[in-house]
Amino acid sequence: MIKTDNYGIVFNKIKSNILDDWQQYTKHTFVKSIGNASLDRKLYIKYLKQDYIFLIHFSRAWALLVAKSNSVNEMRIASATLNALVNEEIQLHIKTCKAEGISEEQLFNTLEEINNLAYTRFVLEVGYSGDFLDLLVALSPCVFGYGEIGLYLKSISKNDNPYISWIDTYHSKEYQDVCMNIGSLLDKATEERLGKGFVNNTMWPKLEKTFLTATKLEIGFWEMSLRQE
Repeated sequence: MIKTDNYGIVFNKIKSNILDDWQQYTKHTFVKSIGNASLDRKLYIKYLKQDYIFLIHFSRAWALLVAKSNSVNEMRIASATLNALVNEEIQLHIKTCKAEGISEEQLFNTLEEINNLAYTRFVLEVGYSGDFLDLLVALSPCVFGYGEIGLYLKSISKNDNPYISWIDTYHSKEYQDVCMNIGSLLDKATEERLGKGFVNNTMWPKLEKTFLTATKLEIGFWEMSLRQE
């Protein structure tokens, strides 16, 4: 089992209550097919195109998180994550798709599939209707899940895997540092808003439900990515 103790107390607590769903997400057939290099290249490109659109909306959600911050430290971490998304992760998609003859303009104009739309609009709606902690919890399954996936796939993949650059992105120290920073942010934000005994706070079940819904939507994203266009 991949160790994620350094991702923080709150994440590991909330994950422990939905382990079956979490495993369906982080050990999905799509994920495993990247790890063993059996994924159809066309499906990989389809995934990148949909994920590019996802990251555009995800970046907007992180910008909203900056606006909902209660401290400079919260703003600093949220804005640093936004920068990593826009200037690093999205660039990987642009570079990979360009090598396949797909321009950034074509990427931006990709028709958003229903699973993608459902996930991104859920996260944004949580942000619009909730507070900083609500939105951070909705965003966190993606951050932590990809961190786990990066660690898992690196442990089973060969260096000649055609998807090694994708794997290395999420296995990298830089991305793992993002997971640790967000984990620390989540711990502090939860304690400040719900107290040290956060699991006994009346708001905790709502946060657990938000995390579970976002995790299920991640599973739906993988299912979408396995469907031929």
